[in-house]
Amino acid sequence: MKKIVAVFTSRNRAENAAEELRQAGFDKEISVVTKGNDNDGNRRNDNGMTMGTGDSIADGTTTGASLGALGGLALGAGALAIPGIGPLVAAGPIAAALTGAAAGGLGGALIDMGIPEADSKRYEEDIKQGKTLVAVECSDDKSKKAQEILRQNGADSVKLH
Repeated sequence: MKKIVAVFTSRNRAENAAEELRQAGFDKEISVVTKGNDNDGNRRNDNGMTMGTGDSIADGTTTGASLGALGGLALGAGALAIPGIGPLVAAGPIAAALTGAAAGGLGGALIDMGIPEADSKRYEEDIKQGKTLVAVECSDDKSKKAQEILRQNGADSVKLH
C-alpha cells in the first residue's frame, strides 16, 4: 500500500480535495488533520492566541457537523488535544492512530502509519503552523490518481511514501 500525504494552506482546498477523492472512489482511505478552533471559530496557536480565521473544518463546537462536510469522513472523526500542538480535529484512519498515540503526538502517529520520521516531524510542524494535512492510503494503481487530485486542488506539497 502507498501513502500519499498532501499539505494545504487552505482548509477549503483541503476539503475540496477530500470530497473529490471520495467521489473518485477513495473513501475509507482518506485522512484529514487540522488545528482545532476555539468556541468562536478562531484557530489557536500553541500559546493559546487566536488566529482569527474562523475556518469551518475545525470549529471545535461543531466538529461532527463541519467534518461531515467532507462527505462522509466524519466516521471516526474527533477533536483531540495533542501535547505540543494543542487542539486538533482529525477524520479517517489517522483519527484512530492519533487516539492511540496521543503521547507521541501527530509525528508519532504518522510514523506508526509508515511515514518516515523526518517527514512526520515536518508534517507535525505544518499542522502547528495552521496548515491542513490530507493523507490517502491506497494501492499502487490508484496512487497516481490520488496525487493528481491533491495537486489539482492546490496542495502546497504532495509526497508519495
